Amino acid sequence: MAIKTPQLRPVEELASETGIPARFVSPYGRHIAKVDHRLIAGLEKKRRGRLIVVTSMSPAPAGTGKTTLTIGLTDALRLIGKKAIGCVRQPSLGPFFGAKGGATGSGLAQIHPTGDIALHFTGDDHAATTAHNLIASLVDNHIYHGNRLGIDARRILWRRVSVLNDRALRRVRINSGDVVTERPDEFRISASSEVMASLCMSLTLPELKARLGRMLLAFDEAGGPITADSLKSGGAATALLRNALDPNLVQSTQGSPVFVHGTPFGNLSIGCSSLAATTMALGLADYCVIETGFSTELGAEKFFNIICRASGLRPAAVVITANLRALRLHGGAKDPETPDNVAAIKGIANLRKHCENIETFGLPHIVAINRFADDPAAELTAVMDALEKDAIRAVITDVHEQGGKGGLEAAAAIQEVCDRQADGFRLLYPDDAPTIDKINTIATQMYGAIGVTFTGASLKDLADIERLGLGRAPVCMAKTPASLSDNAALPGRPAGFKVEIRQIYPATGAGFIVALAGPVLLMPGLPLRPRSELMDVDRDGNLTVL
Repeated sequence: MAIKTPQLRPVEELASETGIPARFVSPYGRHIAKVDHRLIAGLEKKRRGRLIVVTSMSPAPAGTGKTTLTIGLTDALRLIGKKAIGCVRQPSLGPFFGAKGGATGSGLAQIHPTGDIALHFTGDDHAATTAHNLIASLVDNHIYHGNRLGIDARRILWRRVSVLNDRALRRVRINSGDVVTERPDEFRISASSEVMASLCMSLTLPELKARLGRMLLAFDEAGGPITADSLKSGGAATALLRNALDPNLVQSTQGSPVFVHGTPFGNLSIGCSSLAATTMALGLADYCVIETGFSTELGAEKFFNIICRASGLRPAAVVITANLRALRLHGGAKDPETPDNVAAIKGIANLRKHCENIETFGLPHIVAINRFADDPAAELTAVMDALEKDAIRAVITDVHEQGGKGGLEAAAAIQEVCDRQADGFRLLYPDDAPTIDKINTIATQMYGAIGVTFTGASLKDLADIERLGLGRAPVCMAKTPASLSDNAALPGRPAGFKVEIRQIYPATGAGFIVALAGPVLLMPGLPLRPRSELMDVDRDGNLTVL
């Protein structure tokens, strides 16, 4: 069937209603626009809206409907008379053609034009991928032409990237034209790119250029850092990204404004919409509803500890999304698609840990049980009763079937907790904590681990970080989203485990340290039956999905 697009307003009309002056709007067709990032400077004196963070319990393979809820909650807040803007991450082509889908919501809580957003959109992902690979090509070109900087080819950190899931690129050999330059290498998914993370952390072009210029690419033969500025590549990379810095404006099925900007994965990178889009939304609306990647110990933890630390943003409240399939899965069900009251109630143990994670940051929260059409009423009632006994505040949302009307109870609850809650937000660790302590704190407090083990070259990596004076940076943990632990085979609320750290490297442009936990893959593969097999276009060019 073709992906149907509802009757949409012209994007100029949407922008005007949102309070964006016409001179800052650059339409990309009738229903998509880029909004000049320089608008942010004019919004600084305005009262900031409330920042609502949407996260999740540990998801089932198809997720928990977090994007759907983010869009539906934005619609619901507008229905109760609040000016609200949603902020979501741009869908990545790898999952779109692979297993998860387009990440544009579902049912009556979608953003449009869905097919365009899920595919090339405004070219931001292409620009970031091209800038990243340009820098990689300049590294090898420099070595080929005599290696004046003395780059140690054994210690090149900068890997090439691809937007698509392609396991054949996990291990490659590259050659710049002679046997001397041949070496093993690897590709990573572009959603893990430091270029994309740096883009998402920047508010101005000069800041973006500075971030790109200080990215660490390699070491020289004496152990000194080789940065993008060492190769005079920051300016060219910024040129490729000059339009990508501008947030993208689209609309929901029910006409709410939504910024869709940035593609960093929540398990491998910072996992949320750009700081530019978030800051712009807070200056334009009473509420900014932002989706963070995967669950509380991944996207939300990184949003708080990395983005809020760097920007000064202070969330007002958090919504933790859950659904019956995720509860069943983490309650031990063999088939999470089959109704199972016992497993769903057992799965609350996982959800409870995610509530505790948010409480660690001093933030008020509600749980939103995302109802879908085939969810049994009796099972939902059993889960809600169990949550009430556990003193977990929860509401059932039905934004998939009803749009904003199905999220009115959640919107009212969010307004209530925002009105009565004092600012108690706190970070998980101080800037000056040693990197090893930051990693241990995240593993023990967010995952529930009993400790951390460092394997491979990770301790040498730590020594390099300290030697370069990078130890004050926050940590971005890369791990599986399928479990609270670093082992995807441990559902529920595992205990007694240690987290294995096998590699650590600095992302000096983005401003954090990356720690790879367990067997996490930086280049995912496609499933046995990729979703691409189900896709086509009709005679009018509309995307169809079987």
